[in-house]
Parts: sequence; C-alpha cells; structure tokens
Amino acid sequence: MPARINIPPVTRITLIALTLQSLLGFAIRYRQWTETTEVVVPYLTLVPQLSIVYPWTFISSSLVESNIFTLAIGGFTLFNGGRYLERAWSSKDFTKFLVLVSLVPNFLTFCVMYFFFSMTRNERWTLTPIAGTIPVQIAFLVAFSQLVPAHTVTLFKGVLSLRVPRFPILYLGIILVLSLTPLLSRAAIWLALFGFLTSWTYLRFYKTVFPDLESGQSAPLRGDASETFAFAEFFPAPVKPAVAAVSNQIFDILVAVRICSPFSNETSTFRSDAPLSRRGPGGARAEAERRRAIALKALDQRLNAATSNPSASGPAASSGSPVQTQPSLSAQTAMAAPPGQMLGETKYEPEQDGIDKN
Repeated sequence: MPARINIPPVTRITLIALTLQSLLGFAIRYRQWTETTEVVVPYLTLVPQLSIVYPWTFISSSLVESNIFTLAIGGFTLFNGGRYLERAWSSKDFTKFLVLVSLVPNFLTFCVMYFFFSMTRNERWTLTPIAGTIPVQIAFLVAFSQLVPAHTVTLFKGVLSLRVPRFPILYLGIILVLSLTPLLSRAAIWLALFGFLTSWTYLRFYKTVFPDLESGQSAPLRGDASETFAFAEFFPAPVKPAVAAVSNQIFDILVAVRICSPFSNETSTFRSDAPLSRRGPGGARAEAERRRAIALKALDQRLNAATSNPSASGPAASSGSPVQTQPSLSAQTAMAAPPGQMLGETKYEPEQDGIDKN
C-alpha cells in the first residue's frame, strides 16, 4: 500500500493503462492466432490501413506492448522515469509531455508508413502495427539530459561510464539494430527518431519553465536555451561542430518562415553561437543562468519535499534545466539520486568543452 501511494497519479494511471491494454492485446492475439495469419488489433494499436476509424489509437497505442519482454521494459521506464519527472515538473506538465510524445511520433510514423506504401505498393507497410513505449522511453532520456546534463552514469562497477546526454543517441542505435531483427517492427526506429526530435523540440522551445520571481515579468518563460541542452550536445565531441552548424542553419530557416521564434532575453533563450551568448556577465547569458539557478533551487526543494512526504501527490513546480556551472551540493544530490535510485550511480563532472571560453 505505501508503494502505491508513493506513485504520483498520472504515472499510476499510465502504468495501469499499459498493463491492462497490453494484457488485453495478448489475450486477443492468443485466441485468434493461426500459423498463417498475423493478428493485428486495430482498436488497440495504430494500424495505418485499419485504425483510421479508431482515432484514439494515435495516443493509446503508445501504452500497448506486444510481448512480455517489452512490457517489462516499458513498465520499468514509466515507473521510475514517470514518478521522477512528474515530481520534478507537475502532473499537468507531465501529462502534456506524455500526450505530445505519444501523439506526434505516432502520427509522423503513420505518415511514413503510408509514404513507403505509396512508393512500393507493399501492404505490409500499412499493416504494420505502430505501438509501444519506445517514443516515451527516448523522450524520458531527453528530459533527463535537460535536467542533469553534466552528470555521468556509471554502470557495471565502472566498466561503462556515460554522460546522461549520450543516452538518447545510444538508445537510437540500439533500436536501429533491433528493428533489423524480428524483435521489433519496422516502425520502431521511426518511433524512436520522432520521439527524440519531438521531445527535444518541445523542451527546447515551448515548455513553460519556472518563472523568475525576482524579475517581476508577467509572461511565463518558455524553452531552455542553455548550451548544455543544445542539439549538438547529444553527439560525441568529434561531430559536434558539424551537427551544430547544420542545426543552426535549420533553426535560421525556421525562424525566417516564422515557425520558431528567435531567442531573446524575454524568453530566456539564446543560441550558443549567437552574439547574445558572448556578452559580458550582465548580458543575456548571465540573466538566463541566474533564472535557471533559481529554477534548480526550487526543484531541489520540491524533490526533497516529495521524498520526505511520499503521500503528498500535489503538482510540483515546473523547472528549467540546470545551470551550466556547477550547482550547489544539495541540488546535485537531489538531481543525481531521484526516488528509487532511478539513474543508478551518478556523479557530477562538468564538461570542459562546454564551458564558455570568454
């Protein structure tokens, strides 16, 4: 009973939905299975050729797994990642994030399946089920990359040590390899790719962050323009310059066609290579770092309160990303050791090539 109370409400609901829908799918496929027929359930999973009359599957299919192995991984991810992010943000913000990283990747993958069908006229593309927690899993990794960008996760007693922002790309590589085997469908790699891009775009440009109570601004702050959360930071150092150059050009085009807004002081956003980021301590960079420090302190207090009082499941304040410079010891402890030791053994190691050379 105490463990159940310790799970925030939205995380608890998604876990129940994942379990019930997956077990229902197992039972239906078991009853209808034959050696010559591949069973699909279009009202549970998103099947491009059949599910257009079941529009709820564009969201609900992300909480349906096809086997016990992926169900266990999905449940573990939602249990640990969900309760951490829901406490770090709020139930409302966490719900919005889940809906977005389920709906957009499923819809884009749906379009990709129809595109390949139109090119090949092979109906296997439109009969491939689009389902599973893959976009949610990689979205959680992106969110952790925003919250603890300078931390290192050590696995297998020090044999493997990776910075948190490296995990989304590593996860993409694993999904790519498994999608070439019968373990995952051909839709898996597209779900992972679109989940990665959707979650990063939302957190980078659109998510409302904790307001700076000292500045007295009326409009809420949006996005996270810290250099530690730039798109190039997900990639190894040798390819960072090339990725940064391409991503900046794409951003300039999106700004020109008014899809994205240019970074400014008012939105607490700036480009890592733009003149704003090279101003002195009193410029936009210092202002943005000060606001993120306030957000980190508030997040530290929220997480400590949630840990000391598990029964309190009220919404937590939204937070921005941690500051690029080394945070306080209490903040590091709260970020590096979420409930249940979700991230395992972590330590804070500021990346030297990410420090402002000015």
